[in-house]
Amino acid sequence: MKEYDLIVAGGGLAGAAAAFAAARDGLSVLIVEKAASLGGALSGGLVYPFCPFYTETDGKLTKLVNAGLFSEMIRRHNEKIKGHFPPAEPNIHQADGDIRRFKTEYFKMVLDDMAEEFGVDILYHTMIHSVEYEGRTIKAVKASTKAGELTLSAKYFVDATGDGEVMYLAGCDCLLGREGDNLCQPMTTCFRVCNIDLPLYKKELPELQKLYKEARASGEITNPRENILQFYGIGEGIVHYNTTRVVMLDPTDPIALSRAEGIARRQVYEIFDFLKKNSRAYKDAVLISVASEIGVRESRKLQGVHVITEEELFACTRFEDSIALGNYDVDIHSPDGTGTRIRKFDRDKYYTIPYRSLLPKEYDNLLVAGRCISTTHEAQSSVRIMPICVSIGEAAGVAVAEAARSGVGVHGVDIKNVQRTLTGYGAEIY
Repeated sequence: MKEYDLIVAGGGLAGAAAAFAAARDGLSVLIVEKAASLGGALSGGLVYPFCPFYTETDGKLTKLVNAGLFSEMIRRHNEKIKGHFPPAEPNIHQADGDIRRFKTEYFKMVLDDMAEEFGVDILYHTMIHSVEYEGRTIKAVKASTKAGELTLSAKYFVDATGDGEVMYLAGCDCLLGREGDNLCQPMTTCFRVCNIDLPLYKKELPELQKLYKEARASGEITNPRENILQFYGIGEGIVHYNTTRVVMLDPTDPIALSRAEGIARRQVYEIFDFLKKNSRAYKDAVLISVASEIGVRESRKLQGVHVITEEELFACTRFEDSIALGNYDVDIHSPDGTGTRIRKFDRDKYYTIPYRSLLPKEYDNLLVAGRCISTTHEAQSSVRIMPICVSIGEAAGVAVAEAARSGVGVHGVDIKNVQRTLTGYGAEIY
């Protein structure tokens, strides 16, 4: 295969954004993706809805914290579903507010359209298994395909695999899970149920939550999660569940990950069966969709030039090399059992993400994007959400384009030029 200007490992939202941004600025780009579509957690993991990506004051939306390519994705999605669904009024005051809702299958098609328009090449069903490097330069990655092994070379690389597979294989400094015991936040398999009497279900929910806790105490429910977590807005009579919880298994260990998939599907049945037995609203309910792969909140995190901390987030630190914003809560699902630690972020405030947290110390042509950037365990629980990952990915693509244009490594880019390009495309960085 030809040598590319940029190879992006991972076609989730961060990887897609990095690829689109670099191709938009004229680079030849290849995405290497293990699954059959772009979108990552959104598509294969059925993660829904978008977590808050805006500030609000006195109940009014004041700023889209994550804009740029993310706003363009939303615009295209809304255009594609027009006429297929009744129009909805945006509402930022409900946990399932319309501004955060999307139709999963349509969104996957939006990403297909954008890849085609930007001229991004994609290798689906392909997994990177090793990295070739010399000194501070990554030369190529080796990947497994249905036709055997491929060697894929490029001038620059972005690791947007979520699990930090390229940085790990290349020997970069990284942290698995939380400091001390390396336990990661739980994995979750999302699922969807249709034919539910929604008005009745919402009335029943307080009593169902009480019965769920009793079932957990008696051992009828084995899921360690403390309550049932659901979201609406998928369609009439459909509920989305983000409520399974697999703890104390390493998402980067293939044996543990395989075991987690089976545990989570058993929890899906357990919860569906519990609701069938206890909810009148579930009389005609049908289990229609279970995520094709378990959702991973946390695994490896780069320990790069700058490690973002929880204290920096809540101090609303304004980094001079900011390339993206965020304002999601610190949201740590217990790595070893029941409970969720949430430290709420003021809805009218936001933090910045420095370019240095995308930079490995070890290489001059590698950037990291998405949930595996350089953070602590606590800070990662905030920056990991999909809208923020899109913004980080877009910044990585712009930075690689700037490096290629200037003939320098990723450590040598003029950050002011990167910031100017980002804001020129509508991204928010301050």
